[in-house]
Amino acid sequence: MKRKLEIMDTTLRDGEQTSGVSFSVSEKLTLAKLLVEELKVDRIEVASARVSDGELEAVKQIAKWASAENCIDKVEVLTFVDGGVSIEWMKKAGAKVQNLLTKGSLNHLTHQLKKTPEEHFSDIERTIALASKNNIDTNVYLEDWSNGMRNSKEYVFQYLDFLTQQPIKRVLLPDTLGILTHTETFDYITEIVARYPNTHFDFHGHNDYDLGVANVMEAVKAGCHGLHLTVNGMGERAGNAPMASVVAVIHDFLTDVKINVSESSLYKVSKLVSAFTGVGIPYNKPIVGDNVFTQTAGIHADGDSKNNLYFNDLLPERFGRKRKYALGKTSGKANIQKNLQELGLTLNDDELKKVTQRIIELGDKKERVTKEDLPYIISDILDSGNHQQKVFIKSYVLTHSMGLRPSTTVSLEINGELLEAHAQGDGQYDAFMNALRKLYVSKKIELPNLIDYVVRIPPGSNSDALCETIITWQNKSEEFITRGLDSDQTVSAIKATEKMLNII
Repeated sequence: MKRKLEIMDTTLRDGEQTSGVSFSVSEKLTLAKLLVEELKVDRIEVASARVSDGELEAVKQIAKWASAENCIDKVEVLTFVDGGVSIEWMKKAGAKVQNLLTKGSLNHLTHQLKKTPEEHFSDIERTIALASKNNIDTNVYLEDWSNGMRNSKEYVFQYLDFLTQQPIKRVLLPDTLGILTHTETFDYITEIVARYPNTHFDFHGHNDYDLGVANVMEAVKAGCHGLHLTVNGMGERAGNAPMASVVAVIHDFLTDVKINVSESSLYKVSKLVSAFTGVGIPYNKPIVGDNVFTQTAGIHADGDSKNNLYFNDLLPERFGRKRKYALGKTSGKANIQKNLQELGLTLNDDELKKVTQRIIELGDKKERVTKEDLPYIISDILDSGNHQQKVFIKSYVLTHSMGLRPSTTVSLEINGELLEAHAQGDGQYDAFMNALRKLYVSKKIELPNLIDYVVRIPPGSNSDALCETIITWQNKSEEFITRGLDSDQTVSAIKATEKMLNII
């Protein structure tokens, strides 16, 4: 049988120690509900006692909700050995589980508290007794435990001998400064679990050397009973072991344990925490980053079509996501076909070749071409094939200066003849059209009237999006439409105009 592993989320307490991050009362309540009800973590650490009035109000609101939902035992608060001040704060807040911060290394005890182990233990015993008297359960943090094991192991075991005789629920073992290697994590926790088989131990990993996930794996292998994690790896300095990565690792590699966390909710919770904090998620962050389920190279998309050659066990559907195929200068036909399938579009081989070449050209100018850009690109390509090109806009200079009228100089090739003109206008495109009219008057050709001009960008795009300019022209009694596509709005209009010149 698989053994149960508890997951405690500390985004609302330790994660809030991320520089510049502070959750409002309503944000803390919203996230607390989401973490327990949807992500289904076993416990949440929501605040530090005595910090602020806002923190007190947040815990009151969370405790009120948790009590109504019969899950108040899942709500935990960091407290201090302070003669009962934290306990009084807990009573006001309505919380029922304290995570008592104590010293897990002789170095911290000697230089910060300036007390003997016996004095510290005596203070802790009184705090635990006071909590029990007020119906508050106690878990105990051994701050700087990892350095304690490295440099003062006798003190750590002296302390654990004392703690395991106290009426507490859990002992919490933090790698406070993120200094452990995976081998140390395994060795230390193996030794502790073997020595105290009847005690529940949590591991709390930090990520200073980017070893948070590796240390968590080894802690679980060594027999720890619970893990402390944060959404998006938030936390002080380099942050804590990240929830999404750890959950995926446990499901795929640590098959002798079971956890309650819902994988399909990880991405949603991650995005909400990012929105609340203003801390962006790196594009390449495992599981929740924007690019982690995106294939860019055409050879990878081709392989995915041939027995999923570039798939691994991290299927995006597990996390409520979908695989994407990027479009750009490294795209091949396979990438484009994958995107066309999603849009329900079909192209013949010649059209697909043209679209591929156009995307490569655009990719050289614009870092990212999106799936939403595809219909515009296809429209541009198909429209371009409707006429034989005899008119080429060879070059142009557009100027727009404050206090001066916009002007354009344009160089045009018509049937091999090179022409040039300069004009001003009410805007850059108007100046461009005035310059063209000068050239066509010299050829005794009348340009059609522009009767409609529409610019579109794909939904949800940014300022660097591809622009499609659609211009409706009237030539005597006939109306016709041309389209231009570019990442620059004025250039897309000029391309649409070049098509009009070829049509007439």
